[in-house]
Amino acid sequence: MASLQNLICSVSKRLVAPNHAVTAKLNGAPPSVVSASSSEASMDEKIVTKRRLALLGAGALATGLLKTSSAIAEEVAENFKSYVDAKDGYSYLYPAEWRDFDFLGHDSAFKDRNLALQCVRVGFTPTDKTDIRDLGPMDEAIFNLVNNVYAAPNQIPSIYDMQERTVDGKNYWTFEYDLEAPGYGVSAFATVAIGNGRYYTLIVTANERRWSRLRNRLKVVADSFKISDLTA
Repeated sequence: MASLQNLICSVSKRLVAPNHAVTAKLNGAPPSVVSASSSEASMDEKIVTKRRLALLGAGALATGLLKTSSAIAEEVAENFKSYVDAKDGYSYLYPAEWRDFDFLGHDSAFKDRNLALQCVRVGFTPTDKTDIRDLGPMDEAIFNLVNNVYAAPNQIPSIYDMQERTVDGKNYWTFEYDLEAPGYGVSAFATVAIGNGRYYTLIVTANERRWSRLRNRLKVVADSFKISDLTA
């Protein structure tokens, strides 16, 4: 229950304190988005439309937060399940109807029973850094991560809002992005954090065409990710 309340408080603070969110502006891209294809008018129009849908979704979420804390907690408990890996030091929520599956190179993963692109996965790699801020400025680090690690050569990445939160002294970066390829697009949230000598990454995705309907729900998954200290 405490972790759910922390999650609700974290989302609430972002809605009433927008200065806690960082909007990327790199390489001359519009203030609301970082896009590798900002020179293309059709892509810009698509990005603006996507951004408006995202803002509408945020408004719906704000309305939902008018419910009592107990009602929200009950809704989360009913619609989500908790995955806890004490051995590897992390936990998160995932939609209750999703099932686990093996995702190559990742430690845990769950997906929709019918739509494979709707999934969440967590992986980690060794690091000598102790905090996510050690990667440098958040906007620059995330820009490099999405463009140079997440995006395949045939995909055009666009990055939306970036947010930092601190829970129990640990810092987390959560950001939204698209990967566009000929004929299809994937939208996602990612949360990254460093602890236990590991660089943790949670990514939750969906088909771009379904993103406006799923965005708020998948944001709950991204915001729920937490790391915990490993015991000897």
